[in-house]
Amino acid sequence: MSSTPQSIEARSINAIRVLSIDAVEKANSGHPGLPMGAAPMAYVLWNRHLRHNPANPLWPNRDRFVLSAGHGSMLLYSMLHLTGYDLSLEDIQAFRQWGSRTPGHPEFHITPGVEATTGPLGQGAGNAVGMAIAERVLAHRFNRPNHTIVDHYTYALCSDGDLMEGVVAEAASLAGHLKLGKLTFLFDSNLVSLDGPTSMAFTEDVGLRFEAYGWHVQRVDDGDHDLEAIDAALRAAKATTDRPSLIIVRTTIGYGSPKKQGKSSAHGSPLGDEQVQAARDFFGWQDLPFLISSEIREHLCAVGRGREWEGSWSADFASYEKAHPDLAAEWKDVIAGRLPSDWDGAIPSFEAGKAIETRTASGKVLNAIATRVPSLVGGDADLSSSTKSSIEDSENFDGQSAAGRNIRYGVREHAMAAITNGLAYHGGIRPYASTFFIFSDYMRPSVRLAAMNHLAAIYVWTHDSIAVGEDGPTHEPIEQLASFRAMPNMTTIRPADATETAEAWRVAMLHTSGPVGLILTRQKVPVLAEAAARAREGVARGAYVLADSNNATPQLILIATGSEVHVALGARQALARDGIDARVVSMPSPDLFAMQDADYYESVLPEAVQLRVSVEAATTYGWERYVGPRGISIGIDRFGSSAPGEVNLVNFGFTVEHVAQVAAALVRGAAKRP
Repeated sequence: MSSTPQSIEARSINAIRVLSIDAVEKANSGHPGLPMGAAPMAYVLWNRHLRHNPANPLWPNRDRFVLSAGHGSMLLYSMLHLTGYDLSLEDIQAFRQWGSRTPGHPEFHITPGVEATTGPLGQGAGNAVGMAIAERVLAHRFNRPNHTIVDHYTYALCSDGDLMEGVVAEAASLAGHLKLGKLTFLFDSNLVSLDGPTSMAFTEDVGLRFEAYGWHVQRVDDGDHDLEAIDAALRAAKATTDRPSLIIVRTTIGYGSPKKQGKSSAHGSPLGDEQVQAARDFFGWQDLPFLISSEIREHLCAVGRGREWEGSWSADFASYEKAHPDLAAEWKDVIAGRLPSDWDGAIPSFEAGKAIETRTASGKVLNAIATRVPSLVGGDADLSSSTKSSIEDSENFDGQSAAGRNIRYGVREHAMAAITNGLAYHGGIRPYASTFFIFSDYMRPSVRLAAMNHLAAIYVWTHDSIAVGEDGPTHEPIEQLASFRAMPNMTTIRPADATETAEAWRVAMLHTSGPVGLILTRQKVPVLAEAAARAREGVARGAYVLADSNNATPQLILIATGSEVHVALGARQALARDGIDARVVSMPSPDLFAMQDADYYESVLPEAVQLRVSVEAATTYGWERYVGPRGISIGIDRFGSSAPGEVNLVNFGFTVEHVAQVAAALVRGAAKRP
């Protein structure tokens, strides 16, 4: 290493590198290679371009930075610590330890300044597209002549692995189509992945691919040293307003480690004592581990300019509030996640006895809510005519004009879900997404992250069972309900009729601590008179007595969800004619029911009544919890069939006659037991 004195910029970049190395080494776990190679581009972005306020990480008009390559988390933690966020040196030293604020991959809500939970590759890039869409939607809603309160950029740092993932292809394709000019991906092109050189599996021309998507593509050939080229590329990206930007930055993974730089061994393992010291010698770094000089800290600290940026914005907002008090009040509400006081005032009621698909009822309720909640924004995977999920009085979202609340995702369920998370992460938007329930499998990684991060996303999943019919088993959900019910902090609601559907939407809008999936029918089901007076509390509590027995204690309880509830009601009447007294419980959401207290649980499913039959057109897995050892579950433990929906229902046993027959046999069998 040259003995020539280093500039403050070079020393600051090396501080980012060494702090990251030290944390990984102390944890004896982590990924040092990316922080060592990507530190220069992170420095230029954060020091020269990123508008943020470490003293207030939630300033609404901040630029967003997403580390999509979440395995390089120490790069982000180093930047947060050194620029002045509430992330102490002790937090850095607790990297990857129990209860620390510096987990192995960045986690939203855990670490101040982390905009999205990343690690599963590709997710952060999709989230960033959602954040860029949110900025455009809010700018259109709130900005007025001479008053610009929404105006910020979104950046994502992506790896080779990110760009191999299909979700990025989908998200980038849509971003290019929408011409999202305030979105920039920084591609850390180090040509190395975990198993070895990317050339083993990834030899495409990424730049040409993104140009084909409609992106503005630039290249920086020496990302290890050429700060001015990185800076110029970022300036050009911000000046390009008619399309998103990709900056391909050629870097060296593990830069500074003589034996490991440029090799996969630098990717996911500590360098080891010898190479740590060799890297320190290479950087000319004399200080003890975790020691960063006050000069470097002062140079990197962004608290002062962050306060100035936010202070200037706050003054502009005060002027805006005087000129547009109603909009300013709405802005405060949406940023705080508050609904208007009359948000549910237009939700329709439905006439008992008529038949309507719950997907159609959902569309009516969605549109009623949308008239009162302008922040409700969403879209579908090229299926809105079937899922009934369009906001009818709004246009399709346009990335340039930013008008429209209907996002046309095309056939891109992976990206749709990741982008929906990005809308939620950004704030100010209440996002929903829609597709057939079977295609929720494509959405699952993002749904899981939404649940993990308590994101208030709403999923409208239709065509919920074998009643899909002729499209056959490829399109008929079987195991999906059970799998989502098993997901922590995920709430599924499968309403029995239009009335329960309206209440399901009410629950979804009020539920802000995690995602909600509405599971809806393709086929018509009757509007139940029994639900009219009981569904509001009943759906909110997950289960309720829809039709009770004639005696204080029923002989049998029929538990059903969704389109099978009216079948259970019919079976109850048939059983009554046979002298069997039954209670019918509608259980639209076992997730919500599991949260109720013991008294309510007992009032719905009394322990004394152990003869129980569950009825649901899906796998029986999980129903043993509610039917108990003496109960029976009527469901489907195989894949469906291609036939008219009503034929499927008959052949799989979802008829009044079959349910009554099974229930009666259960009662008779119990009577014969000694």
